[in-house]
Amino acid sequence: MALKDKLEAVLNVGLRVPSIMLLEILYRWDVSSFFQKIQRSSLNNNPLFQYKYLALYLHYVGYILSLVLLTLPRQHLVKLYLYVLTALLLFAGHQVSRDYVRSELDSGYEEPLYLEPLSMNRFSTALIAQLVVCTLCSCVMQTKRIWLFSAHLLPLVARLCLVPLETIVFINRFAMIFTGLEVIYFLASNLLVPYNLAKTAYRELVQVVEVYGLLALGMSLWNQLVLPVLFMCFWLVLFALQIYSYFSSRDQPTSRERLLFLFLTSIAECCSTPYSLLGLVFTVSFVALGVLTLCKFYLQGYRAFMNDNTMHRGMTEGITLLILAVQTGLIELQVIHRAFLLSIILFIVVASILQSMLEIADPIVLALGASRDKSLWKHFRAVTLCLFLLIFPAYMAYMICQFFLMDFWLLIIISSSILTSLQVLGTLLIYILFMVEEVRKEPVQNMDDVIYYVNGTYRLLEFLVALVVVAYGVSETVFGEWTVMGSTIIFIHSYYNVWLRAQLGWQSFLLRREAVNKIKSLPTASDLQLKKYNDICAICYQDMKSAVITPCSHFFHAGCLKKWLYVQETCPLCHKQLKSQSQPANATAVPAQDILPPEPPQTISPPLMAADLCLCSMRQVDVRVHALDGTLVQGSATLCLRPSRTVMLLVYPTWKTRCVEFSPLLK
Repeated sequence: MALKDKLEAVLNVGLRVPSIMLLEILYRWDVSSFFQKIQRSSLNNNPLFQYKYLALYLHYVGYILSLVLLTLPRQHLVKLYLYVLTALLLFAGHQVSRDYVRSELDSGYEEPLYLEPLSMNRFSTALIAQLVVCTLCSCVMQTKRIWLFSAHLLPLVARLCLVPLETIVFINRFAMIFTGLEVIYFLASNLLVPYNLAKTAYRELVQVVEVYGLLALGMSLWNQLVLPVLFMCFWLVLFALQIYSYFSSRDQPTSRERLLFLFLTSIAECCSTPYSLLGLVFTVSFVALGVLTLCKFYLQGYRAFMNDNTMHRGMTEGITLLILAVQTGLIELQVIHRAFLLSIILFIVVASILQSMLEIADPIVLALGASRDKSLWKHFRAVTLCLFLLIFPAYMAYMICQFFLMDFWLLIIISSSILTSLQVLGTLLIYILFMVEEVRKEPVQNMDDVIYYVNGTYRLLEFLVALVVVAYGVSETVFGEWTVMGSTIIFIHSYYNVWLRAQLGWQSFLLRREAVNKIKSLPTASDLQLKKYNDICAICYQDMKSAVITPCSHFFHAGCLKKWLYVQETCPLCHKQLKSQSQPANATAVPAQDILPPEPPQTISPPLMAADLCLCSMRQVDVRVHALDGTLVQGSATLCLRPSRTVMLLVYPTWKTRCVEFSPLLK
């Protein structure tokens, strides 16, 4: 992105922050309470404070102007701020002139300036300031007619011409009136500009809605206004002002406990309106996104930013905070109560961030354990992050139990922390198994069964924890205070964390049982058959000391074929259906001399892969195979790199199965 584009992006956000600040002030300003205070004060007789309904109308007009400033195109917004800056510079110029006239009246000196050093110094300072103001106004408005902004120089010119001081006062007033008339003339000449802008914007909106629809219009406004970044910047400014106001009013140093309380109360003060609450939501989303990106960078380095779409990350934590804030009525509470409730909500957000970190770390750690990478630094980073995700959630759950009374929301935090620790423990156990296999330099027998039992154990514990949370939530709803939002959360938790987990676990169990039954129903090859077959397993490309024979007369390792059957119920070579009832369990093996290479299938369908069961990674390779008759067959295939450092072919081969050399060339 070029420097100009970056500057425009910064201006697009920074120039819209004051409009949200104005919305925040208008929302906090209670007109009725303001007029009640005025009635009890000495300003009650002031005619400016007699028209309450006029103030209400101005209050609503302020809302409209804020929304207009928020949605105004960037080019017009820049022009508007330049006009405002020019008006402020003119006001500063007249303030300088007024201060100079007052200082001259106080001195009472009316002689020539060069005869009095002090008078000459005052005049020089005022003149330099006025010339700077005139130059800045001319530059901002991009015009060479500098005389348009020089009315406040008239008192200085009159003093230089030895005009009496009483007359200089009237000249100063005339200069102010003249500048005011210039501003009025400018506003009157541009009176129809807002109307024309509104008319043009209305036409464009109608065209967009007619062609693309309301959803496209909303997405367009979302992208043009950059609402997440805008609200985050607004909230950070609000939070910084709150912290500054606190420290500027205190002289004594603050203790550590007081700093924590200050942090929570400042956040509570900065989420007392819907606008500031949205700002906090987007700020938490960006903080979560930063933590998750840092987590992936810690694990993978700069490779973490290659072809990685992280736009969806972080929003889960922000939406969680928004739902909990709305459900608990956060913005309607007092500051102390809001700070206490906000601490619990932030615990839930932290638990969600830890779970997202685990979702990032789990596949990376398992892939590192299954690879041949011997970099100690990579393994150290993976293990240390897993240890952090194992210890910190457990410590957080312990601290919550120590300082808070148990309720439904705290039970959700504790259960989420426990589940995170259990998942990390399962990941570390599988990683250790992979490393043991690496040290032994040969595949561990029944590795996939061990991995399945490890995963099944902690998933069963997850299911039990979710069941306890649902039972506690139902009992609290029935015997305690019933709310629609609480009941909805319990229902969603029951469906996704209890019912769907039970369904997936049962389906996985039935799939494995069916695969085991099919393997048991296939005949086992004898030593003589294996010797005559004299080939490797077509799935793992390892020598076969034992094998099973399919109804289509193909030899495979029993464990390899069982893992294949988790993926699909066909032969890996000819793709005929493998049915357990096709041959009895005690059927005799097919003679080795009757085993012929199968013909390629006529139709080919895409392969399937169960990543959770096989723990594989995919790679595209060019395959070169020498058959027994000496012919060379080449083709493109997709290989699955298994944790045991063997390869499993996941495409349907169109070459002969008996081969003496297999040489994949990775692209």
